Amino acid sequence: MGRIMSFDYGSKRTGIAITDPLKIIASPYKTCESNKVLGFVKNYIENNKIDLFVVGFPLNLKSKSTDATRIVKKFIQLLKKKFPLIPVKLIDERYTSKIASKAILDAGKNKKYRKEKSNVDRISASLILQSYLANSKI
Repeated sequence: MGRIMSFDYGSKRTGIAITDPLKIIASPYKTCESNKVLGFVKNYIENNKIDLFVVGFPLNLKSKSTDATRIVKKFIQLLKKKFPLIPVKLIDERYTSKIASKAILDAGKNKKYRKEKSNVDRISASLILQSYLANSKI
């Protein structure tokens, strides 16, 4: 049984989260430079089965495209081309970075940890994945 991998894709960094083998729990996994994400995924799936990719899709409050939408669409195209056998689902990612920042604060993490953007990216990816898991079981 494979896992689900999610992405909070950005122009510089990408947060990555992965489920447990039973696809119940979403956990923050890694943040890497966006230009290295496909290489990371390729290496990861050489030793681990992935059944699905979930990508956070940025829209504004009126559900319209943003500047980031174009960047994410390009990433999705590359992901589908490089890994054609793994389906890709999109999840609305509005507010995930703000919620991730609040979760870090609520967890009592120190200021240095909170300021590290890679932590926010990784946690945002896990929120995107948790949202997918919650909505797919309805």
